[in-house]
Amino acid sequence: MTKEQFLAALAPLAVRARSEGSPFFPSVRLAQNLLETGGVIHPWNNLGGIKVGNGRLTPYWRGQAVNKRTWEVYDGERVDVSADFRAYDSVYDYYKDQDLLMQRPRYARVRVASTPEEQAQALQDSGYATDPNYAVKLIDLIRAYDLKRFDEPVRPPQDEPFTVSVEVNGEEVGKGFVVDGQTWGPARIVGTRLGAQIGWNGKEVTVNGTVHPTMIIERTGYVPLRALAESLGARVHWDGARQTVGIDT
Repeated sequence: MTKEQFLAALAPLAVRARSEGSPFFPSVRLAQNLLETGGVIHPWNNLGGIKVGNGRLTPYWRGQAVNKRTWEVYDGERVDVSADFRAYDSVYDYYKDQDLLMQRPRYARVRVASTPEEQAQALQDSGYATDPNYAVKLIDLIRAYDLKRFDEPVRPPQDEPFTVSVEVNGEEVGKGFVVDGQTWGPARIVGTRLGAQIGWNGKEVTVNGTVHPTMIIERTGYVPLRALAESLGARVHWDGARQTVGIDT
């Protein structure tokens, strides 16, 4: 597989994840994938060196792992080590699990970065990798492969907004609506059903203290349902025949 074939295989998934609310610029994500794998999609689909960590399962990581040799930089010295890395059923699952990881407070700067270069530096500064040249390497790859071309994909004409039903564990809890391919739902109703503390900072809805994008309609706060559910460890599925968004815990 050439580097361009590698990028061609992954770019649609990186763009899709971004459209679903991922904090990652596709250019940064693809550069990281190149850097971490050398341009090879391994059977375990972990393209960013995510370790097993505390072993807590997520909607996208089901406990599989592989032990691999790697290296870290400690006190300025490169040290060869072995570590347990998460293994995924698909690249998409890896991307979504990495997006969940980015919700941790230490990655706040990654989430709010306004440019790929700023995000690459934020990844290094947050401790995602111990390589002191991590950001420079990512930025060099972005430029070498013109990866910013994936950051602003051409958007097809969008359909008119439409209403959908929202279910939690098979029970309808309210109505939401789809705008430009994103589903919004009533934050307090859905969040409470998922065990979250829902608040209001005067401008936006907060979920367990974290601000979420908000639309106010008839005095009700609506937030993107997928981001809300996944931040709370729930899975989301779409039933097109019934025009229903299902959330399962």
